[in-house]
Amino acid sequence: MSQHASPAVLETWPWPDSMDALVAAPAYHQRLLENERVRVLHTLIPPGAIVPLHTHRCPGVAYVLSWSDFIRRDHHGNVLLDSRRAGSPPKIPAVQWMDRLPPHTVENVGQSEISILIVELKEADAGK
Repeated sequence: MSQHASPAVLETWPWPDSMDALVAAPAYHQRLLENERVRVLHTLIPPGAIVPLHTHRCPGVAYVLSWSDFIRRDHHGNVLLDSRRAGSPPKIPAVQWMDRLPPHTVENVGQSEISILIVELKEADAGK
C-alpha cells in the first residue's frame, strides 16, 4: 500500500505510485514533511521548464510563494489550463485549494520561477 494516501483514497485512485510527483518528477518536488495525515511538498519550477508527467493523489492547500504563467497538459498533451487565459494572476502570496490531479505536466511559460508549498490532506476527515 502507498505510504502517502489513506485506504479510501487508494480505492478510487487508478494511477500507480510510480506516477506520484515525488517519484515521477523528483527534480521539481521536495518532501518537507510527511506523516499519516498530511504530506507537505515544495514545488519549484524554473522559467522554461517542463515538469514530467505526474499526479497528486490527495487534495490539499497550495500556498503560492511565487507565480509565473504556466500550461498544464494531460497525459495526451491536451491543454487542461493555460494560466494566460485564466484571468488575472493571483496576488502573491496566495492560498488556493488544490483538487486531486490526475496525470499532467506543467510547463512554466513565464519569466519567473513558480514556487508553491502544497499541503496534501491524506484523510478526508483529517480535521476531525
